[in-house]
Amino acid sequence: MRILAVDPGDKRIGIALSDPTGTIANPLTVIKHISRFKDAASIAQLAQDNQACLIVVGQSINEEGSPTPQGRRAGRLADVIRTQTQLPVVLWDESGSTQAARAARSALGVSKHKRRGHMDELAATVILQTYLDSQHSAP
Repeated sequence: MRILAVDPGDKRIGIALSDPTGTIANPLTVIKHISRFKDAASIAQLAQDNQACLIVVGQSINEEGSPTPQGRRAGRLADVIRTQTQLPVVLWDESGSTQAARAARSALGVSKHKRRGHMDELAATVILQTYLDSQHSAP
């Protein structure tokens, strides 16, 4: 049961994929943002190519529990992805995913200079791993 995760951004979209057991998240790729429709089609195609059964889209949430402006854009992307695939698409709180990706790179000993690069696929991996962990801890 592979799950594909999406970290939508203004310029790039990070993509992560779970292992077949739906337990471990791994970075997959980064796609360049073109338009919501083309991005959604690319995401749906990646899900199909990788035999995913679910797509998780990261959505930023504010302190009150409402989507931020970026989170609303993620919601609109999720809506368009739903028109491109029969797979279920769920929104998942991505709060702190980029910071967690930076911390992970630091913990792995990546130099400060190299850590300045893109975090998109790692942020998608963090989003997916938190989703997977929540599903495995649910009763």
